[in-house]
Amino acid sequence: MHHILLATRNRHKTGELAALLGADFQVEDLTAHPDFPEVDETGVTFLENATLKALAASRYFGGDLLVLADDSGLEVDALGGAPGVRSARFAGPGARDGDNTALLLARLENRTERAARFRCAIAIAQGGALAASFEGACEGCILDAPKGGEGFGYDPVFVPDGYTQTFAELPAEEKNRISHRARATQQALAWLRALP
Repeated sequence: MHHILLATRNRHKTGELAALLGADFQVEDLTAHPDFPEVDETGVTFLENATLKALAASRYFGGDLLVLADDSGLEVDALGGAPGVRSARFAGPGARDGDNTALLLARLENRTERAARFRCAIAIAQGGALAASFEGACEGCILDAPKGGEGFGYDPVFVPDGYTQTFAELPAEEKNRISHRARATQQALAWLRALP
C-alpha cells in the first residue's frame, strides 16, 4: 500500500480525493502537520499552482514520500474565464464559499451566456522533484441561484452537461464519477498503480 500526502488542509478536497484514490492508498493531508507553511499560489494556471504546492511539500518532508497536490476552480466564459485560479479567493482574501458564489451570480446577473467548466490539475512530487501531472475538466453551466446542500465551493450553482441537477444535488458517487477532479484523478491513479 502506497502512502500519499495530500498537500491540502481542505477537508472537502481530502474526502473527495481519498474516495477517488480508493483503499489501495493510505492518504493523509496537511492537517496533521500544522507547522507546514502555507504555499503562495502565485501561478497563472491551475497546473502551476498544483506544482508549487506539491514541490513545496515534497521538499519540506523529504524522502521518497509521494505528495499529491491539486488546484482546481471554475472558469466562466462570459467572465473571460474568471474566477479561474482565483476561484477560492474570488470575493477577496478569507472569502467563504457563499461570498464567492454570491459575487459570481452578481457578475452574471442579466447575462444569458452561462457556459462554464470546472478544471482540475494534479501534480505529484517525490524527492523534491515533479514526478507527474494530470488535468481534467467538466463542462456545464451556471444557474441563477444555488440549489442543493451537498458538495462545496461553486457546486450549488454548477450543472454539468447532460444533467439537470447541480453538483450539490448529485449523490457524491455520481459527482465523483464525472467531475473535473475525478477525471484528473483517474489519470493519476493509473500512473500511481504502475509504480513498483
